[in-house]
Amino acid sequence: MYFAMNRFHVAAGQEEAFDAVWKARDSSLSEMPDFIEFHLLRGDSVPDEGYTPFISKSVWKTKDAFVAWTKSDNFRAAHRNAGDNKAMYLGPPKFEGYTVVEGA
Repeated sequence: MYFAMNRFHVAAGQEEAFDAVWKARDSSLSEMPDFIEFHLLRGDSVPDEGYTPFISKSVWKTKDAFVAWTKSDNFRAAHRNAGDNKAMYLGPPKFEGYTVVEGA
């Protein structure tokens, strides 16, 4: 399995707007071959630094399946308005990809 995650630092006060953007988008992930699941995770606010951490996490059968998603029309459609929301973030998201080494 392959885990693809983007870490976001969402500006304090923008959390509900960030949630709304994700809930309203049409990602079509479930239509993609070898897609397993998706979660949007919210961490505890970091008031001293003015942000709340979020992680978008998708799980795929293989890394190749994830890479195919990033090159698909569905991916482009899901991300077409991403630049409109830059004011919500403290910097760009940070991508992290992981291959399962051991699991139960």
